[in-house]
Amino acid sequence: MPRLPFKTTLMTCLSALALVHCAPETETADPPITAEKAAQFMADAEQTLAENSEFSSHVSWVNANFITYDTNWLKARVGAQVKAEAVRLANATKQFQGLDLPPELRRKMDMLRGRITIPAPEKPGAAQELSGITTSLSTTYSTGKGTYQGAVTPGVDLEELMATVRSDAALKEMWTSWREISKPMKSEYARMVEIANEGARELGYGDVGQMWRSGYDMDPDAFVAMVERLWSDVAPLYEELHCYVRAELSGHYGADVVPQEGPIPAHVLGNMWAQQWGNIYELIAPEEAGAPFDGTVVLQEAGYDALKMVQAGEAFFSSLGFDPLPQTFWERSLITKPQDREVVCHASAWNIDDEDDIRIKMCTKVNADDFQTVHHELGHNYYQRAYKAKDYLYRTGANDGFHEAIGDMIGLSVTPEYMVQIGLLDAADVPPAEADLGLLLQSALDKVAFLPFGLLIDKWRWQVFSGAVSPDDYNEAWWALRTRYQGVVPPVDRPGDAFDPGAKYHIPGNTPYMRYFLARILQFQFHKTACDMVGWEGPLHRCSIYGSAAVGEAFNAMLELGASKPWPDALEAFTGTREMDATALLEYYAPVADFLNKENAGRSCGW
Repeated sequence: MPRLPFKTTLMTCLSALALVHCAPETETADPPITAEKAAQFMADAEQTLAENSEFSSHVSWVNANFITYDTNWLKARVGAQVKAEAVRLANATKQFQGLDLPPELRRKMDMLRGRITIPAPEKPGAAQELSGITTSLSTTYSTGKGTYQGAVTPGVDLEELMATVRSDAALKEMWTSWREISKPMKSEYARMVEIANEGARELGYGDVGQMWRSGYDMDPDAFVAMVERLWSDVAPLYEELHCYVRAELSGHYGADVVPQEGPIPAHVLGNMWAQQWGNIYELIAPEEAGAPFDGTVVLQEAGYDALKMVQAGEAFFSSLGFDPLPQTFWERSLITKPQDREVVCHASAWNIDDEDDIRIKMCTKVNADDFQTVHHELGHNYYQRAYKAKDYLYRTGANDGFHEAIGDMIGLSVTPEYMVQIGLLDAADVPPAEADLGLLLQSALDKVAFLPFGLLIDKWRWQVFSGAVSPDDYNEAWWALRTRYQGVVPPVDRPGDAFDPGAKYHIPGNTPYMRYFLARILQFQFHKTACDMVGWEGPLHRCSIYGSAAVGEAFNAMLELGASKPWPDALEAFTGTREMDATALLEYYAPVADFLNKENAGRSCGW
């Protein structure tokens, strides 16, 4: 559609960073509000957003890879300008609310209005202040350090140590010292909530939480009901897992550290946030499971390095028929942690230009966890590239849970049989069927144990955004939810100035978290569908779709849709159903459920 003639207001665009696209202004009175004007507005808005996205992505990439005062300043400045323009465009959709618009255009208006994660109000200076706060929060987290045996230790190293150290005292030290970094965030976070809620109200939402819940092509209350339904389906399995793990840890540490009843202290679960428990497998492994399969040892003995791990991830997607990654991916990605500067080590996938400039950024280590993470992050990249031909607003996942589930679904095919296929393991070394219990239990310690954590992060934020929880009660409300859903408690009394939510990346980073809960459900739904396509007849956990071009073709058909259709349409395109369903997850872990029910007989479960 041709663009209407506009006169660019020069002084508006001549800012310190004028490369950020400046929307043109009309030189005459506004024409009547019509459907044609709405369509032209949307075409111009998508072009503006695309140009701003590419520029801000370059700035954010540089900041994430070179954390300095100046790159922080640049990110904050550009973030403010981009956010202000996005808010202006979102507010401009109000003029078309009374019009009879085509359904697709109306949906785009809703997407444009709700796509800002942390919106700023239109008043002068608000976007700049909000961007400065969000940059500060992210930087405080990314440059944070704790201690191990009294020595100052970067967060990424503490995270690795939490996976292997078994000393109660050392674990408490690391757990507690890491949460010192988040104390200064509390006042900034509270101010951010205040500004962002004002922005959300200008856009027609009650608060930021309602705005987030509105982004799923369904009524926000219906979304909450769906989430609660899914949780109610999987909660019994989690409670049995919690009961078993608590009993085993109590036997290892003693009842004075881990009581035989009630919640589990958060520091002994093998993870800085007690969100996944796979790292403590050897402490709770049943004797009949035999020696656990150690993917880390397999990778290291095969001489894998970080680059080779990423190449293996690419090869998996190639086996499904996807085109190889572009050469620029290998030239521009950050795959290992530099020794000469501060970087954001949290693994992430990027599409700088929303077309072909796809990259990953992670401080890859040669271990089984990062091997899975590589497949996960590449899943984002292949999804990003699949929908690149769609209109700008559709260049995202069908919903945010889809994006997270794609790579995780591929990870479910990283089985011992897959490792044989790629030469990492000899066929004679594949664990026998009787070892499946150990493999499945170790997997459940990560994926099932994560479910309540994935749920409660945003439940806490919804309470904060709605005003149900005030800044004075941030920490108390955080631990109330963690105790209610996870059955975990802090290992030491928390001081009054603690802000423990800020010690989790996604809180200062303002990344909505419900996507991860949904992804834990969807990945198994996708996996079962794919395994049915290849005619798999064995246990679901033994299925690998590596090498199936037929699955790749059907899978890509869903990926190419991006967000151009409501997520139930995308789900139906691949799975044949329009409902998210936990049945496949429960089927996958059925042997674990049987084992846990027998082991927990006679125990007092729950907390």
